[in-house]
Amino acid sequence: MSRSARPALLLAGLMATASAAHFIAPKQFDATIPRALPGSPRAWTQASGVVELALAVGLALPATRRTSARATALFLTAVFPANVQMAYDWRDRTTAARTLAYARLPLQVPLILWARHAARAER
Repeated sequence: MSRSARPALLLAGLMATASAAHFIAPKQFDATIPRALPGSPRAWTQASGVVELALAVGLALPATRRTSARATALFLTAVFPANVQMAYDWRDRTTAARTLAYARLPLQVPLILWARHAARAER
C-alpha cells in the first residue's frame, strides 16, 4: 500500500463499518433522522448506509479515490444534522449517553478534514 493511499483506505474501512452498522442496528440510526425530512426514518437510514458503502468502495479504488474522498467530505457534512438531532434527543438521558451524543458533534470536523486530506493525497 502506498503511503498516499493509507488515509483513503483507512477512511474506506471506517465508511464500510458505518455502512454495515446501518443495516445491523438500524434503530439507533433511525432515531437520529431529523423529523423535518420526508418519508420514513428507516428509508433514510438505509439510503445513508448504501451511500456510505458506495463511498467506501470508491475510496478503495485508485481510479475513483479522489472524487470519492471529496464526496465523503460532502456526505459527512450533510449528515451533521443527524448528529445534532441525536444530541438534542438525548439531552435527558444518562450523563454517559449525553456525553457520547455531544462528543459526536465536534468529531465530525476531523472526519471531514480526513476526507479532504485523502482527496489531496491523490493528486
